[in-house]
Amino acid sequence: MFKPFLSSAQQWLHSVLPCQFCGLERGHQASLCQDCWNHLPWFKQSVQRQEIEVQVACHYAYPLDRVIQQFKYEQQLHFQILLTGLLKQLEYRQIQAIVPMPISTQRLAERGYNQSVILAQRLGQHLNIPVWQPIQRQHQHAQKGLSRLERLDQIEQQFKIAPTNRLRFRRVLMLDDVVTTGSSLKTLERALAELGCRKIEAVCIAAAQA
Repeated sequence: MFKPFLSSAQQWLHSVLPCQFCGLERGHQASLCQDCWNHLPWFKQSVQRQEIEVQVACHYAYPLDRVIQQFKYEQQLHFQILLTGLLKQLEYRQIQAIVPMPISTQRLAERGYNQSVILAQRLGQHLNIPVWQPIQRQHQHAQKGLSRLERLDQIEQQFKIAPTNRLRFRRVLMLDDVVTTGSSLKTLERALAELGCRKIEAVCIAAAQA
């Protein structure tokens, strides 16, 4: 009871506060005024990455790229209203659970939160479906400078099925903030298939150049 009430209260608060971008008008659309909302780098299409069709709300371009970085690395958690609002513009059919992209315990300790989990929780409330976290991620390292095969091999070794998770869903939605090469989504998809998932879809806020 308390979480839906808190979410509704936050939505109302952001609807009466000034736009988070320009500060000139009230934030009618997910904390933005109509003009700033309309000028986001919208995409609202699917991209193909690693043979996965990924639903994407926007291009990874200004000002959204900066918003995602601040939300992800600088603890600007108020942007979750906006980012979830972008995800709500896409269509979701016959999904039983949302699987946020896992991060390693080291990354979790550094940031204090997993940004994908926060977004998954808010989107899950909107769709009335649970957040499912059956996969753990270990030893997450930077991938800059690695070839495609090296990147895939490194990520493959990071994902492990959580030994204590006995819950199962057949139709799931993988959620990440930005898709670039799609390597992480591909590895997560394989792990979910091992758990018996038969329909695995993917969604991201933004798509960057692969």
